[in-house]
Amino acid sequence: MGLAVVHSRAQVGIEAPAVTVEVHLANGLPSLSIVGLPEAAVKEAKDRVRAALLNARFEFPARRITINLAPADLPKEGARFDLPIALGILAASEQIPGSALAGHEFIGELALTGELRPVRGALSASLAARSEPRALVVPEPNAPEAALVDGVRVLGARHLLEVTAHFAAERHLVASQATKPPASRGEAADLGDIRGQHQAKRALEIAAAGAHSLLLVGPPGTGKTMLASRLPGILPPLTDHEALEVAAIHSAYKGFTVAQWKERPFRAPHHTASGVALVGGGSHPRPGEISLAHHGVLFLDELPEFDRSVLEVLREPLESGTITISRAARQAEFPARFQLVAAMNPCPCGHHGDTSGRCRCTEERIRTYRARVSGPLLDRIDMHVEVPSVPRDVLLSRTAAAAEGSQSVQARVTAARERQLARSGCANQTLSNKQVDEFCRIDTACQQLLEQAMLRLRLSARAYHRILKVARTIADLAGEENIRPEHLAEAIQYRAMDRPGV
Repeated sequence: MGLAVVHSRAQVGIEAPAVTVEVHLANGLPSLSIVGLPEAAVKEAKDRVRAALLNARFEFPARRITINLAPADLPKEGARFDLPIALGILAASEQIPGSALAGHEFIGELALTGELRPVRGALSASLAARSEPRALVVPEPNAPEAALVDGVRVLGARHLLEVTAHFAAERHLVASQATKPPASRGEAADLGDIRGQHQAKRALEIAAAGAHSLLLVGPPGTGKTMLASRLPGILPPLTDHEALEVAAIHSAYKGFTVAQWKERPFRAPHHTASGVALVGGGSHPRPGEISLAHHGVLFLDELPEFDRSVLEVLREPLESGTITISRAARQAEFPARFQLVAAMNPCPCGHHGDTSGRCRCTEERIRTYRARVSGPLLDRIDMHVEVPSVPRDVLLSRTAAAAEGSQSVQARVTAARERQLARSGCANQTLSNKQVDEFCRIDTACQQLLEQAMLRLRLSARAYHRILKVARTIADLAGEENIRPEHLAEAIQYRAMDRPGV
């Protein structure tokens, strides 16, 4: 009787827990059974593996084969176990030396011809494998992303025969080299493309510098979507640690290529999205849009058109930066440190406040429209900015001076963010209340100004702290050590939805 043990990795959330594939050959009627909580795709591996072995000119044992995926209480899904199962059968039947398999981990889907097909989550497996003294064998298309993790020896293979030849010492697999490309701007458009809207651009720069959430309010066609799409291009470059977090999430659920390395995510779900699509969920918990936007931008256009119950699920992750999905059978926690940018019209027709008098919406209709976005959610958005219509002469002028581009704005934003990291170790938006008291101190003149604003605008304690954080960011952009009255006054004006009569 033969027994072989092969190491592999499962995919649970964005984690890749270790799985031991145990293959046992016994006398009896020929059969193959897989145990250890396999789902449908894993159970179907027996047919793929049998065809792959036969087409690769190996013998498929005509014996009673039992395959155990341990630990038995961990659900196994996907076709990632095809390769370790095939190698386990070959080792148990002594067609390849089993002793050499101990120093390796394997993931990969097998085609019926024996070719290796890529799987999702190779980067997560590589991150988990760096704590083990084992090499990671993956399909060749997955090798570049798996090699992004330092300290892991990654071997890429195109066919099952290449893997078996490696362990038979006939032809060794070549270790993939970690080639991290420079930070990519992707298809990020330039801020200089937008004419006018100087206040909105200023607000966008402040939001980028301090990682503040932003609400843009204005009529249709004023550039709200254009402004939001330019935000990733002015954000500071991702650090290697942040880039690995982003890449691991996208590798597991969306697909990731090395060309996307250090590219800020930009997610813009339609307003018909459900709560599960936004924050994640399902019987096997999967991340939603807020996790796919981790360390990037989540843009919600036409904010009041979203179902109110859908928007309310954003309240907790906006504060904590994580989302916990709980189900009866399991629980999963996903990172969700995203930067929210939302856009909305001032009224149902979109022309409230227009001097042309085009708006015919009643006050009741306007209140009903704006009430679709709850007060607690608005209170959690740091900055509310009005985006008015662009004057015709500015829009049509061909002789106007070119607007400042994203590259120069990004330089100021990066410098301001570096000041914040040197001072508190985090962006201003994530400062705790205790840190606000320590790093956002204000003098008597500023205190009096803020007290008047709180009294007139009836601001909450949360809004009070958010104004101080925004003022701290404005001071950082100006290179000032202390918050001055002009910084505080500018921060107060970015609470447009708190003004009486708005």
